[in-house]
Amino acid sequence: MQIREITENEYFEAMKLSMYAFQYKVQEIDIPARKESLKNHNILGIWDNENILAAKLHIIPLTIFMKDAEWKMGGIAGVATYPEFRRNGYVNALIIESLKHMRNNNQIVSLLHPFEISFYRKYGWEVLSEQKKITFEKGNLKFLETQPGFIKRYSKESHNEEIEKIYQQYCTQYTGMLKRDTNWWKHNVYNENSQLAVYYHSANEARGYLLYQVKDRKMEVEELVTLDHDARKGLWNFICQHDSMVETVTINLASHDPFPYFLPQPKVKMELAPYFMARVVDAEECLRRFPFLQENDSLFLHLEDTHAPWNIGSYLLGKGEIRVFKEKTGGQCVHPPKKGIQLNINSLSAILFGYKRPMDLFEMGYLKGTKTEIDLFEKMVPALKSSFFDFF
Repeated sequence: MQIREITENEYFEAMKLSMYAFQYKVQEIDIPARKESLKNHNILGIWDNENILAAKLHIIPLTIFMKDAEWKMGGIAGVATYPEFRRNGYVNALIIESLKHMRNNNQIVSLLHPFEISFYRKYGWEVLSEQKKITFEKGNLKFLETQPGFIKRYSKESHNEEIEKIYQQYCTQYTGMLKRDTNWWKHNVYNENSQLAVYYHSANEARGYLLYQVKDRKMEVEELVTLDHDARKGLWNFICQHDSMVETVTINLASHDPFPYFLPQPKVKMELAPYFMARVVDAEECLRRFPFLQENDSLFLHLEDTHAPWNIGSYLLGKGEIRVFKEKTGGQCVHPPKKGIQLNINSLSAILFGYKRPMDLFEMGYLKGTKTEIDLFEKMVPALKSSFFDFF
């Protein structure tokens, strides 16, 4: 089995595998642009003995916000194998190799959209966030009190930096949100039918937007981003202005968004589903960067990671610093005491991204330790909210 990075002159082989596995076709006229986009990916491939590309995995170098900090992230995508090569351990090998590749490139965390959550959990990824989808019937489009601000509509062609600033400021409330540049906005956020409405305060300050499309008497809000409640109410009133054009409105939201609590009729259809998954790739670096709250006492974390052995070890948290204890080959290693919390990389990922609290995982049996140690860990971990809007 040979694993190596795919070169530019092999991009079309990678495209053919994607088209077969994901059942779509790239038109001849679009192939050059698709090849150009692959230059931003690191593609790992496995060739069989006849030099046929049998399996592949894409790593997209991206950056996420961890509140107001930025962490380098490897986005896993395009994992595919031809059926005649399946169940040979190729995907397993690619995933393990991708972890090494990301670590070597200082991508300290990784995100992916799972075809099956249980499959990627085996490799250390854990649910990052949930998406909330709310469906309103036309009769529930009731206006709130009039806001002093106003709305301006934009499109992909008139997209501007002001919109990007709203999004970036919004991201600092969450963990996991993708850092977007203008190119990402235009090629990965907008589609051909997208429109974008921005709410401005009366002082002409942009405070929120919604990305949406209206078609076949349905309005679908793909993103609703607000920096204050006035913007939230102003954009809801803008949605209500479509009451003569639509029969239903669906809104995709961060799971923590207060919609529809503040509406006159909050009893609406609501769906909540896991979305993206996240994994800590370099535990030591993540723990050093994480904004732990200082406590007088120190705490040991004993970490297990089946597929990234460099993370295995004990980490002493306390007094604003991290001490690391790992097994060393051919030398002496100072062993930490047996006291402390035992956890695996999935649980650590869920905690650092704010998807689950230490006490929640302890009660479900995923963390092992004393109640006193879990209470201390709870105090050290700040209250965080995870979210993710994008797709790759």
